[in-house]
Amino acid sequence: MNGDWLLLGRDGRLSVYFQTDDAALWRAESTPGGGWEPPRRAGGDQELRPGALAVGQGADGYAHLAAWQPIGADRAGLVHTTHYRPLLAPLDWQPAGHPNKQGDRTGPPTVAVDAQGRAHVFVRNGGGGMSMVAQREKGGWAPWRDLKGSRVQESPVAVTTRTGLVELYAPVESGILHWRQEAAGTRMELGERLQAAVRPGSLRALATSAERTTVFFTDDDTGELCAWRPGGKPAPLVPAAGPGPVSAVGTVIDGYDCTLLAQRAAGSGRVAFAAYPSEAEEAGAAWTESGPALPADATVALALDADGRLVAATLSPSTGQLLLTRRKDEAGLALGAWQAV
Repeated sequence: MNGDWLLLGRDGRLSVYFQTDDAALWRAESTPGGGWEPPRRAGGDQELRPGALAVGQGADGYAHLAAWQPIGADRAGLVHTTHYRPLLAPLDWQPAGHPNKQGDRTGPPTVAVDAQGRAHVFVRNGGGGMSMVAQREKGGWAPWRDLKGSRVQESPVAVTTRTGLVELYAPVESGILHWRQEAAGTRMELGERLQAAVRPGSLRALATSAERTTVFFTDDDTGELCAWRPGGKPAPLVPAAGPGPVSAVGTVIDGYDCTLLAQRAAGSGRVAFAAYPSEAEEAGAAWTESGPALPADATVALALDADGRLVAATLSPSTGQLLLTRRKDEAGLALGAWQAV
């Protein structure tokens, strides 16, 4: 998975998205805060390539999914679908093309949705740079664009600012590249490069204030989880609890705007949480563990439900087990018991 796989739909129901070997599946609450429907296949019966599902969401609550689809021997193409409501099936997969016009899978995609509800799909191209394709406002796809860059590694991350502009972070050898829009509908511009020892596959981005986004990554030299905003220096927060990216969400804790992070702890296998005042990394953070020990392939996701209450979920591809907990109506970050759904 690339992106947040636990989403709140416009009708107040939560959904989760995940991938099997050849398909994308989703599950949804039957009612807000209620029981959960069984898994259903997304995008029709078309077969997907494994390990490349990306999910993004617009301000309208619609989910956008992108994945690679096999189209012949050593050939693949990107496909996209939109999911309007958690209890309605997503649309069938529609082709979005290939960054090199044709060829095999070039890397995992990532998706962000602008203020006009247009999906932007980003993927590493065959030359090792980044390419993108965006939906037109009146339907269909604009031509593919080469965003330049070189030696891009796996799992770039796209993010939408709170004003609806799209940004992109991509890991490269010894650093991170950053692209952003200056205004709605404008081209993505390559900007600042961070020099850092970035652990591959550890990036996660979040809109943390009205105009700025923050990217979280693990420093491969020190093992520290770090936060970086273009224009500043990376700030170490806390030793990473485990491999891979953290999940991140903004929430209010005891009256303060905070950023909450979660990650499966490699040692105990439990979910570790850490919170700090948003964009005030100098305050530091510390992990607090919760819930049962999870399989090594379990991932963690965070979201706010229809009442603005924090929800945390874990999903293990090997077992298919989905666990959820919600924040209690108490001071601090008290969570309820984890429940299998």
